[in-house]
Amino acid sequence: MKIAILSRDGTLYSCKRLREAAMRRGHLVEILDPLSCYMNINPAASSIHYKGRRLPHFDAVIPRIGSAITFYGTAALRQFELLGSYPLNESVAITRARDKLRSLQLLARQGIDLPITGIAHSPDDTSDLIKMVGGAPLVVKLVEGTQGIGVVLAETRQAAESVIDAFRGLNAHILVQEYIAEAKGCDIRCLVVGNEVVAAIERCAKAGDFRSNLHRGGVASIATITPVNGISPSKPHRRWGWMWQVSIFYAPRAGRW
Repeated sequence: MKIAILSRDGTLYSCKRLREAAMRRGHLVEILDPLSCYMNINPAASSIHYKGRRLPHFDAVIPRIGSAITFYGTAALRQFELLGSYPLNESVAITRARDKLRSLQLLARQGIDLPITGIAHSPDDTSDLIKMVGGAPLVVKLVEGTQGIGVVLAETRQAAESVIDAFRGLNAHILVQEYIAEAKGCDIRCLVVGNEVVAAIERCAKAGDFRSNLHRGGVASIATITPVNGISPSKPHRRWGWMWQVSIFYAPRAGRW
């Protein structure tokens, strides 16, 4: 097959390993910067171009699109889809996953357990919003945040109101969630391919922090997982339409996920 990998940086370890694995199986691989792609949207002869040349047909596309380029990156991926290329993850699935609120709504609709979450636009609703998620301590996070950035633990009601007001003053979209203290700053991250969990790690926050993100100083170790309460870690990704994804579950010690 002829495969395109969409990535801003083809020298990244993940891109190089994907390319090596595909080439070992006899596939042809080209790494393309999605921001250098430009498109001819035409009902008669749509096409996609790259650095002055029209790209040939690719049998499959592996998107490695960072959150900073979601809009244009998914637009480029959508063009490949329109031209008949098979995407590892569809553009609509990526946009669903990048929207935390939409993701949570999809999971809740399917009855998948998750932290009680609230969102409100009007500052007049702050008090009831805090009460809705069980009061302090609670977690306030940016809808668009990644890697633990824009996530704050408010340990008192007064602190929660101050943080929420501060974010609103910046015109930021935020979520308010109950704080799962029993997790003790740990969660389990599962690598899902198709309907199969192929690997898992447990992440734990560094001392003095509650965020388990490795970018925020968390540490990881190999984890062995089993379905919890009849829910497999592969179930959430099917709600979003992913073929490959990382699912996050709170650690079993929390007694919930």
